This record gives sequence, structure tokens and C-alpha cells, in this order.
Amino acid sequence: MMYSSRRKPVLYFKEDRRYLSGKCTVYKLFGLCMVLVLVSLLWLQLSCSGDMSATHGERCMPQQPAPPCPASGQASVVDDPSWGPHKLAIVVPFRERFEELLVFVPFIHTFLNKKKIRHKILIINQVDHYRFNRASLINVGYLESGNDTDYLAMHDVDLLPLNDALDYGFPEEGPFHVASPELHPLYHYKTYVGGILLLTKKHYHMCNGMSNRFWGWGREDDEFYRRLRKAELQLFRPSGITTGYKTFLHVHDPAWRKRDQKRVAAQKQEQFKVDPEGGLTNIRYEVESRQELTISGAPCTVINTKLECDQNQTPWCLLG
Repeated sequence: MMYSSRRKPVLYFKEDRRYLSGKCTVYKLFGLCMVLVLVSLLWLQLSCSGDMSATHGERCMPQQPAPPCPASGQASVVDDPSWGPHKLAIVVPFRERFEELLVFVPFIHTFLNKKKIRHKILIINQVDHYRFNRASLINVGYLESGNDTDYLAMHDVDLLPLNDALDYGFPEEGPFHVASPELHPLYHYKTYVGGILLLTKKHYHMCNGMSNRFWGWGREDDEFYRRLRKAELQLFRPSGITTGYKTFLHVHDPAWRKRDQKRVAAQKQEQFKVDPEGGLTNIRYEVESRQELTISGAPCTVINTKLECDQNQTPWCLLG
């Protein structure tokens, strides 16, 4: 079988559950913590002492690298059929990260227009009182994406592609992991499939979507990797990209936007299990409203979504 020169097939790996290797004593851990504390205090002193002549009320905050900006005043292409028969649904699971959204929407719209990729941007905004559930929001995005699209990108709002050679085209041969471990600035383990993943709608349906059991941050991508294997779908990743870990800009600031990584009760054990039945077949949600927005000339649809939680099955959807 011939593959695209920009896509390479990936061998599936067994998940390595050994998160810490070697022996580690209490004294070593204590010494390491003291070193980290001293380095942090030194960095804080240096970073906060440089601008004392500025306004008295100004606070010292960690500086985020400025993301590249799309050209201002650029005409917005809503949908050009001459670009091809396929249309991409950019599905963005979202909650309260408006600064990142204001950057992401015009950036990705301009990026895809340059590549002549027909697309629409769906912001699946979680408005209920439960913990954030990225996987369920992606399921909602798939179900609400309409009949005018035939493939989707599971796309984090804080990850911007910087290399024009990255392929966002129709992944006919199998799921295409754009943000591969060789290129993602943070996550480098072999079974990682998060960040940006392209699938045809047919392939997403074959996996029964993603598990709805992952409330809080993390682990839903690892479970989805197992679904890809079970569905016998060949996973592809970029080839010929030479920009390494500078291929993407990760605009998330962990100092000011802390992720919900708490593990409550049985969630500690359940997070490593495969969900054999859940997914598209048991997602429960309500679309509260839809809003058509234009951000710096780029159109997007915000779908305000209330997820439902069966607290008998996943009591960790609530904290406390």
C-alpha cells in the first residue's frame, strides 16, 4: 500500500506502566525538593527585580511567548468548494480559556485557508457545574458537526501549528496524529495521541467515540489509543518535519491556569481501565445554545453544552 510522503504508519506499542524507574530514597527526594525551591526563589527574585521603575501597581507575572498573529484585514473564506470534496470540523473542547480562544480561532482559520482546507470551527463550551470532561465534549462535537463535514480534528485550544508542512488533509488511510510525540513540545511517550488528531467520521464511529468516564484532566487520550488498536485502525504520524519540538507553540500557562488533576475515590484505579461500552452510545448532554461568532475576521460556532453525569457510575464528576 502506498502512503503519503508526509505521513508515516506507526507501530502500536504496549503501554508502559512503569512511571518511576530505579530506587529513590526519602533523602534524595528531600534534597531534590530543596534544590527546586532554591532555584524557583532565585528565578522569582531575578524576574521581579528588573522593572521597579514601572507603574507602582504593576505586578510581576511570568511572560508567555507571543504567538504569531494572522495577517490583519485578511478576507475570510467561509467555504470554497473548489478546494476539494472534503470538509474538516475543528472540534475544540473548551471551558473559560477565552484569552487562548481569541488567539486560536483567527490563527487556525488563516493557517487552514493558506492550505486550502475547507473547514468550520466548533467550540464545544462546557457550561454545567461538573468537572471538565474533554472526551465527552469531543463526542458532542462529533454529533453536532453536521452533515457538511466528513472528518474531524480533535484540537486543543492551546496548541498552534507553526510549520506549514503539517498535513491537515483528509485522513483516508487511517487516523493521523498531527501533534506526534516527536513534535509535541511536552508529551513524548510513544502511545500519546492527544493534542491534535485527525480522523474520518467513519473511523471515529468505529471506535464508538471516546470514553465519557474521564472527569478532570488527563488519561482520556491513552484510553482512546486502545480503542484505535481494538478497531484495527492504522495510526499515521507526520514524516519529513525537521522543526522538532518547535513545530508547535503551546500557549498554556500552568502558573495561572492550573489543571484539575485530582483523583477522587475509585477514580485512581478506574483511570487506567478500558471502558468497553461507553462512548457515543451513552453520552448524555443538552445543547443550551449556539452562537455564531467572528473573531478577527474568522468565523466559529460556540456550542454551549451541559453534560450529564451518572454519579452512581462516575461519582468523581464532582469534587468534594
